[in-house]
Amino acid sequence: MIAIVDYGLGNLKSILYALERLGQEAIITSSREEILSADGIILPGVGAFRRGMENLNKTNLTAVLKESVKADKPILGICLGMQLLFTRSSEHGRSNGLNIIPGRVEKFGAGLKVPHMGWNQIHKTRPSSLLAGIPEGAFFYFAHSYYPIPADAGVSVGVSEYGGQFASAVEVGRVFATQFHPERSGNLGLHVLENFCKICRKS
Repeated sequence: MIAIVDYGLGNLKSILYALERLGQEAIITSSREEILSADGIILPGVGAFRRGMENLNKTNLTAVLKESVKADKPILGICLGMQLLFTRSSEHGRSNGLNIIPGRVEKFGAGLKVPHMGWNQIHKTRPSSLLAGIPEGAFFYFAHSYYPIPADAGVSVGVSEYGGQFASAVEVGRVFATQFHPERSGNLGLHVLENFCKICRKS
């Protein structure tokens, strides 16, 4: 069972549908018990960083997610869900994140069209269980105005180009994240989700 975290910001049903296509049992939930008992967790997200953290804090999901990390449970952050895993963001003024992955989130530079929306390539930077079987230079779907900057560049397993290079996929132990939307990225996106499901089944 995979728990898709419902904190009021995310295309939850799209992720649920993608997992169902893979034959993976999953639920949309904000229940502490269901999240902690799941084999893996997906933290999705669409919207603003500050509101995302406010919602996580209001529902006590911040503590649940940190408890899950300590329990070494596989977690996958998607888009805003990826950004929330970092230490802080400059969106709408400085806001503190979950600080599960040290680093910050910044807006794309002046002169670039934001949001960065559409298909873009992923260039692998090191072997990754999340990106296993994904061809080098594969295209995935993005929709974001801010991007993460890990304190340790070595946590990146994939990078993309938009006015410069940015981390588009990271892997730290059993914490994974993508700035792109695998649930909206066709068969290759499904393959990424299937890789995550396999990681969860090995738990």
